[in-house]
Amino acid sequence: MKKLLIASAVSAALAAPTVALAQVARAPTLGQVLDASGISMNGYIDAGYSRADRDVEAGVNGVATRPPRVFDNQNNSFDLHQFGLSVSKLPKEGFGGLVNVTVGSDAQVIHSFPDNSGSMFDVTQAYAQYSGGPLTLIAGKYATLHGTEVIWSPSNANVSRSILFGAVPFTHTGVRATWALSDTVSLIGGVNNGRDQVTDANRDKTVELGVTLNPIRALNISISGYSGKEPAGTGNGTRTSINAVGSYSISDAISVGAELLNVSQDIPGAAGATTSRKYTGFAGYGSYTFTRKIRGALRVENFDDKDGLQFGVAGTKYKEVTATGAYLAADNFEARAELRRDQATNAVFRDLGATTVSKNLTTVAVQGLYKF
Repeated sequence: MKKLLIASAVSAALAAPTVALAQVARAPTLGQVLDASGISMNGYIDAGYSRADRDVEAGVNGVATRPPRVFDNQNNSFDLHQFGLSVSKLPKEGFGGLVNVTVGSDAQVIHSFPDNSGSMFDVTQAYAQYSGGPLTLIAGKYATLHGTEVIWSPSNANVSRSILFGAVPFTHTGVRATWALSDTVSLIGGVNNGRDQVTDANRDKTVELGVTLNPIRALNISISGYSGKEPAGTGNGTRTSINAVGSYSISDAISVGAELLNVSQDIPGAAGATTSRKYTGFAGYGSYTFTRKIRGALRVENFDDKDGLQFGVAGTKYKEVTATGAYLAADNFEARAELRRDQATNAVFRDLGATTVSKNLTTVAVQGLYKF
């Protein structure tokens, strides 16, 4: 009997830590706590290497303030492009909000006026939201309606960003309303400070209008426009931009898309004279998933900077072709390799270590994307 009691006591003592560990194992994870509270948190790390055969750091025609490339603007460098994090609570009914920060070299490019610090930290989006029935209102800083490609790296199929991506705003600060007319049609309207301005660079406001269409499951169309006075020349001139984006999923493996852009800017001059400048662009996209782990993407572009409004060299047309291969090693990690060729009708790309210029630019890049 005494041996039985001793054995029982020993068994209980040994079982106690196991019970405690089991209780610890059942403790909710951070993700479970956030899900239970309705808060969503996700992010990524975008790092890589790029090499160019021309001096992309010198900009177009040697003007560094007019970069031909937006993010991959290093001649030969490893780079932490972005650590992106988004925390949001956006219920279908009632109040919510979102905060999205970007840390890394790309943050230096997307800062909004008046921030010219060159900091590697950027509050890319921060807005409050109210949803009620078909109406959604947001107020604060938010991403532009324009464009196929976005700042959030995992949402793009290529390593580099398109010429068109750099030719439209990154963000706006103001108020935006979205009215869902049906499951397939939504109307968007808003008023903001203009292009990439947290505080207004002038007293004038910019109006935004947009519509999104999803007539069939595989087809998405977005049309948006902005118009308002922006600082230009000796004063403020009206800047108007119209952008149309369409994407179509031919099958689970194949998707295609296209984008059109038209931008005009009034330039006030001396004695009340005003001139108008413009640029236009087209981009085509294709993506093919060969296997569950291997994907290919192709982009072609044609950009007409007829008045030099974007790059400062009038009468120049730019073309580029980009081929990207991706290996999806896991659900949360993707490795990419890219070859890109840019061509201009005028010699505008500064040669490395020289003052001469060329009409073409070739870059190679590799990228690692970790998503969480």
